[in-house]
Amino acid sequence: SQACTGNGFVLFGGDCAESFSEFSVDHVRDTFRVILQMALILTYGGSQPVIKIGRMAGQFAKPRSSPTETIDGVTLPSYQGDNINREQPFTAEARQADPERMVQAYDQCAQTLNILRAFSVGGYANLNRLHQWTLEFVEQTPAGSRYRKLANKVEETLRFMSAVGIKLDTPELSSVDFYTAHECLLLPYEEAMTRKDSTSGKYYD
Repeated sequence: SQACTGNGFVLFGGDCAESFSEFSVDHVRDTFRVILQMALILTYGGSQPVIKIGRMAGQFAKPRSSPTETIDGVTLPSYQGDNINREQPFTAEARQADPERMVQAYDQCAQTLNILRAFSVGGYANLNRLHQWTLEFVEQTPAGSRYRKLANKVEETLRFMSAVGIKLDTPELSSVDFYTAHECLLLPYEEAMTRKDSTSGKYYD
């Protein structure tokens, strides 16, 4: 509602599609801290709160322009995401839809949410650690240099706030509200996750 009234900015970022093979704590953390960096820059530049949303913990399925794919004269069902079938090898067995992959996707989603919860409220999102959010591969780039200058300005502000007696260990500065969302491309999976709220009577996924 803040964004709709012009009093906030929505930042929505993440992978095109999550995969089983690339899943790790480091991968989730790196996506999380890139979004933190972007949110810090937007907040500083726009002087508005940023609603942070990760395209993760459910973004597995991939929309395809064709139901089949042909390689070297062999036509098979298209790869539709790790929660449906396998991209490699290019065989009929790998491209067969497997409902067990939905269960595996659910397990990975639960782990991803637990990791994000730990990072968002466990101190990693503390503004005093903003220099640690820089990814190593951008450390020596022009973008990395601009971010360090911005981080230095924020740190100067935090030191001033501390000096005048403002507490910096409050939840507002040491944790962050972080949401997740994904495209509902696999309806049987989403239907299984849908629940009716007992008080409002509304449905939630």
